[in-house]
Amino acid sequence: MFTGLVESLGQVVSLEKQGEQAWLNVAIPFAGELQLGDSVAVNGCCLTVAELSGERVRFDVLAQTLRVTSLGKLEAGSVVNLERALRVGDRLGGHFVQGHVDAVGIILALSENGQDHVLEISLPSEIERLCVSKGSISIDGISLTLAELKKESAVFWITPHTFSHTNLHVAEVGDVVNLEADMLAKHVAALMAKS
Repeated sequence: MFTGLVESLGQVVSLEKQGEQAWLNVAIPFAGELQLGDSVAVNGCCLTVAELSGERVRFDVLAQTLRVTSLGKLEAGSVVNLERALRVGDRLGGHFVQGHVDAVGIILALSENGQDHVLEISLPSEIERLCVSKGSISIDGISLTLAELKKESAVFWITPHTFSHTNLHVAEVGDVVNLEADMLAKHVAALMAKS
C-alpha cells in the first residue's frame, strides 16, 4: 500500500528483456535503506526488490506488467517516481494507492499557468467511469485531484512542489503514463455490478 506522495526520483540504468519479462535496473537514492523483497512503487507500479548493488536496484518485471503499464517504454536515463510501501503508523497524506495499474493514459496537454501547471490526461473508459470531479487518481504514482472531468480526459492543476519533485518536470505531451483509479471507487463499482 502506498500514498501517492512521491518520495524520491530515480533514474533508469537499463531495461533488459528476459524473454517476455524484463529486468528493470534503477539508480535509487534510498537504495541503502532497502532490503531484498521490499516493495517500491516505480511510476506507480508496485515492484519487488530482486537485487541490490550499491545505489542500483533490480526489479523483475513480469510479462503482464509490461503489457498493462508504461514500464516497457522506459529506457536508460528515464526519470521515474519512487515511493516505498507504507509502514504501520505512517501518515497518509495522499490517498490509498495499491500500485496496481488499471490502465495507461496519454499526456494531452501540459502548460504553465502562473506558478502552477495544468495537466490533461486521456482517460480510457475503464478508468473514466471510476472518476469524479474533485476525486483522486494516481498518475505515474502521483496522487492527484481531478480538477475537471471531460469526456475521455481529465484536467489536473499541479502545484510548483509537485511539478519539481516528480517526473512531471521532464514530461512531454504524448508521453504514456500509468493510471490507478481510487481503490474505494473500484470496490463500490464492483459491488454495484453484482447487485
